[in-house]
Amino acid sequence: MENSVLEVITHTQEPALGPHFKTLNEEWLIKYFRIEPIDENVLSHPDKIIFEGGQIIYAKIKDDVIGCVALKHHGDKVFELTKMAVTERCQTQGIGAKLMQKVIEEFINLNGSKLYLETHSSLKPAIKLYNRFGFKAKPHPFDSEYARSDYYMEYPNNQKR
Repeated sequence: MENSVLEVITHTQEPALGPHFKTLNEEWLIKYFRIEPIDENVLSHPDKIIFEGGQIIYAKIKDDVIGCVALKHHGDKVFELTKMAVTERCQTQGIGAKLMQKVIEEFINLNGSKLYLETHSSLKPAIKLYNRFGFKAKPHPFDSEYARSDYYMEYPNNQKR
């Protein structure tokens, strides 16, 4: 990857990348957990995220899509950071940080009022990354649609850049 140029682009720039959203996320879900009905629903309809006012961001090198993350709109300018994935062979190379930077920029560009995420406490590298970008752990304010979700975090509004 040293001699390659990493691109971070949005779904609206390249909607044909939609199938990668599913395959990248299935890779980690199968490795660590299982694909739940809510996963199947979200991953099978990336255009719905865009239609409902969200965004999907992809990381790619040339034609190789190596990562993604979604900003899912829940109404009233509330967004969920969800479905973040970096293919295993490219992890620990700063791809997740580039995706985080871009998803926060998109949240700000969309004039979001609240950004949250749900994860699992066993995913320590992901939680460390979220902390690095200012997310703070909080009690779950609602019943999660995900059986595996046992960890909730929010991005403080005062950290909008």
